[in-house]
Amino acid sequence: MYVCICNGVTDHDIRQAAEAGCGSVPELTMRTGAGANCGSCLDLAAQLLVEHRRARELPLPVLSQAA
Repeated sequence: MYVCICNGVTDHDIRQAAEAGCGSVPELTMRTGAGANCGSCLDLAAQLLVEHRRARELPLPVLSQAA
């Protein structure tokens, strides 16, 4: 899905940037161009970054039970 129509940035592009260590919207804009023009995508882009961070912080219950 396109998140930033102005610069052709998709949700996949944002997830890739987050996986590569991008942790803030200004950094995301520098890496991908998302939000550099009209800015209407910034809320969704920020939400995707937060979702990615939360997904990586989830505890792994299987590993804690194995110990």
